[in-house]
Amino acid sequence: MLRRLSSAAPGYLHATLPKPLSSCNAMTSSHLSDTTLQQLPKRVAIPGYDRSKVIPGIVHLGVGAFHRAHQAAYVDNCLAAGGMDWGIVGVSLRSVDTRDALSPQDGLYTLAIRSSGEEKLRVIGSIGSMLVAPEDPCAVLAALTDPRTRIVTLTITEKAYLRAAGGGLDTAHPDIVHDLANPQMPKTAHGFLAEALARRRDAGTPPFTVLCCDNLPANGATLHRLLTEFAELRDARLDQMGDTRLGAKGDAGLARHIADQVAFPSSMVDRIVPATTDADRARIAVELGVEDAWPVMTEPFCQWVIEDRFPAGRPAWERFGVTMVEDVGPFEDMKLRLLNGAHSGIAYLGLLSGHATVDRAFADPAIRQFVDALWAEAIPTLPEDAGLDTSAYTAELAERFSNTALAHRTAQIANDGSQKLPQRIVASAIERLHASAAPRHLMLVVAAWIAACEARGKALPEAHFTDPLDVPMTAICGNRLSAAETVAAVFDLAGFAKGEPGRERLMELTANHLEQLRRGGPAAAFAALGS
Repeated sequence: MLRRLSSAAPGYLHATLPKPLSSCNAMTSSHLSDTTLQQLPKRVAIPGYDRSKVIPGIVHLGVGAFHRAHQAAYVDNCLAAGGMDWGIVGVSLRSVDTRDALSPQDGLYTLAIRSSGEEKLRVIGSIGSMLVAPEDPCAVLAALTDPRTRIVTLTITEKAYLRAAGGGLDTAHPDIVHDLANPQMPKTAHGFLAEALARRRDAGTPPFTVLCCDNLPANGATLHRLLTEFAELRDARLDQMGDTRLGAKGDAGLARHIADQVAFPSSMVDRIVPATTDADRARIAVELGVEDAWPVMTEPFCQWVIEDRFPAGRPAWERFGVTMVEDVGPFEDMKLRLLNGAHSGIAYLGLLSGHATVDRAFADPAIRQFVDALWAEAIPTLPEDAGLDTSAYTAELAERFSNTALAHRTAQIANDGSQKLPQRIVASAIERLHASAAPRHLMLVVAAWIAACEARGKALPEAHFTDPLDVPMTAICGNRLSAAETVAAVFDLAGFAKGEPGRERLMELTANHLEQLRRGGPAAAFAALGS
């Protein structure tokens, strides 16, 4: 088995999932499965345990490429070390693609760990079964209420938490409205978690621990707050309908149960996971001698920092490089503001400069210089007493961004900017203003996002990247507004810096950058920064 290849700093990116191929062009006559596992070349690491003896203990919501490159790999290590009661039941809340790709392979897939000089292949076996929520929500609830399930992990992307512009639950979202009206047939993560926790409570089964692994600020506390808010609305609705379950235990309802009895440790995850291409599938098939419908590409670096609060137990993750802490906050801030913030800047400025991948954009001297200046603005916003080594961290980030083997697409990182920029960029900018310092480089990232949205259908393909606010954003971009008017409309739409006293200053900086980008692209914006 390959062991964890690196153990240093934080940051994380979700891969946009491509459609899996039902077959590939490689000359293979069979596919990866338990049956063919022992036929693989010796250079390919395979699960070092009997998969038939694994007991499911984790349900994971959102089985995308990132989860399969990160949490599933750590759990695979734990299974190999004898922790056989921590197998994963994977749940897709939307698409059938991952299930359709992995089910014929008995849940197995290849993890290709790529650096500029080499590639190591490892088959991961920790996902024992896959469910698709829209097809069978009852099966998902059965897995969540199974007494053997003690942890529920999530990588569903920022937008799937359905937050309103002010940070609370978007109670008008159609899926939230549906789940409140149909609690036993949910669509959202909130609906599934609430119904499962209600059923466990009523059955006398201890609650599972909810472990958020998405890029939300204080992600555990944030999900705790959102789910409690959802449960309050659910309690009120069921109470109006006379639902007898609310009083079954003589307590104040599900919201109080979640607030008081369910653990939501925060976590920070970091691994770069670019989208898998058809060429990747073909190459992996040749290496394996069998087809793998959906291998996952990643880098050697990997990190997971978790607050150690698991009343129902947990795998021995720390044996394999996971950092268990009391407070994940400083690690999370460093990751969001230095890795994720830089990645967003590289993505939008790279797209506007014609660079298709991160390594090519980062090799552009102007973008490289900009990233250094962005880090110089963001680093003072990090806590000074947390023992963070920002110099070593940014040096390692520079090496990771230069990895030519990953071919991490700037368009992939550009997705969902309205959901990502508040914690990656705007939070740092607000703290800069509080310290009487100008966040000029930080706000260029926001301006570059707006400019990249304006460029779609013109200099960029129309659907080159997407955002939950695409419909109103497209309307704003098509109104031929001035830079200042555009920025004001976008800030109002996305809720950037809402209620902050320095909001007008942030908008002014962003508008100045957008004007430069409209006039002469990134070169003009960089020149204005230097003036």
